[in-house]
Amino acid sequence: MKVSDPLTEGILGAAIEVHRTLGPGLLESVYEESLCHELALRRLAFQRQVACPVSYKGVALDCGFRADVVVQEEVILEIKAVERLLPVHSAQLITYLKLARIPKGLLVNFNVTPLRQGIRRLHAGPDGKPQGEMLISSQ
Repeated sequence: MKVSDPLTEGILGAAIEVHRTLGPGLLESVYEESLCHELALRRLAFQRQVACPVSYKGVALDCGFRADVVVQEEVILEIKAVERLLPVHSAQLITYLKLARIPKGLLVNFNVTPLRQGIRRLHAGPDGKPQGEMLISSQ
């Protein structure tokens, strides 16, 4: 059973609007810029290219991991423009969720028609570990 979450539904609405306007076939950077504009129009607070710190045996490493967009400090939005989503894309988002200690993530692939085929939602389970919940098949 799917539980409605107004924040993620708002983000997905913004993504659908961007996809409806631009369609597939552009670079990820174009979708990121457009989606951030749409989020701003919807008055959703966000940050772009947020550093995800990595600690190894107590030492902070500067590895350059960056989440595409973090919305209201509650949802990491990872944007793709690929032929199809692969397990490595979900693994990347799961890693960002762990590193940033943010409970929810959305993986959005703009290079599909319709967009709902390129959306995956990931969230933290009761134990705090990220779990996947595919909304619609990416195939």
